[in-house]
Amino acid sequence: MVSSIKPFLMFQNNDAEAAMSFYVSLFPDSEIIDIVRYGPGEAGAEGSVHNATLSIAGQKVMCIDSPVKHAFNFTPSFSFFIDCSSQEEQNRLVTALSEGGAVLMPLGNYGFSRQFAWVSDKYGVSWQLNLP
Repeated sequence: MVSSIKPFLMFQNNDAEAAMSFYVSLFPDSEIIDIVRYGPGEAGAEGSVHNATLSIAGQKVMCIDSPVKHAFNFTPSFSFFIDCSSQEEQNRLVTALSEGGAVLMPLGNYGFSRQFAWVSDKYGVSWQLNLP
C-alpha cells in the first residue's frame, strides 16, 4: 500500500536550496524540513542538495540538485495550483513568482474563477494562482 505521494523537483545548476528558501519566504506556514548534502567524492557537487524536503502550506515537496546534467528541465505541464485567499495575496504571489521567470497567462478572468494567472518562476517551476 502506498504510504505517501509527494512532488519531486529536480534542479540543475545547484538551485535547489535557493529555490526552497525562496518558496518558504513566500508562503506562510512553510518550512524546509530537512536537507542532506552531497559529501566529498559523491555523485553531486560537494555541499549541494542530495535530497531535501520542504513543506509549502502543508504540502511536502522533495527536492534535489541533479548530479547529472540532462537535456530536460521543468515544464508547465506540471505546476503547483494555489487557491489564494485574497486579491492582495494573489497579486503578491504573481509578482514574486514571475520575477525573473515568465507570465504564461496574465492575471485575468478566464471564465472558471474570479481571477487567475499562470507563471513560471526563475527556476522554471510553474505556478497556477487562482482566486476562487
